[in-house]
Amino acid sequence: MDSHLRSTTAVTGYHIEAEDGEIGHVAGFVMDDETWAIRYIEVATRNWWPGKKVLVSPAWIQKVSWAESNVYVGLYRDAIKTAPTYVDSVPISREYEHRLYLHYGRPPYWIHEDNENRVTSLVGV
Repeated sequence: MDSHLRSTTAVTGYHIEAEDGEIGHVAGFVMDDETWAIRYIEVATRNWWPGKKVLVSPAWIQKVSWAESNVYVGLYRDAIKTAPTYVDSVPISREYEHRLYLHYGRPPYWIHEDNENRVTSLVGV
């Protein structure tokens, strides 16, 4: 019986598949240091689009194949290719998050939170 519960370490390295092909692999996770929610999956695109890392929200995951170590996201390669670059040495600002969600045409996670004025502090794991 597979409960589908995995550690972030176990999922790091899984292949990321867009609607139209592979885009890279899971390089890490960005956590909210107040709620411990996983806010983003860090995607390294070096095998497909060298020199770029992007963030993908877990909400955009369509399915995970545990047996094949694949994560399928409801995004297209062109959108990922032109997404705001993620630099793990730079703190994630709300302005960056706005650009990210606007780029993908998705509603931001914070509109669903009770306290919209809460300052979110994000840390890479």
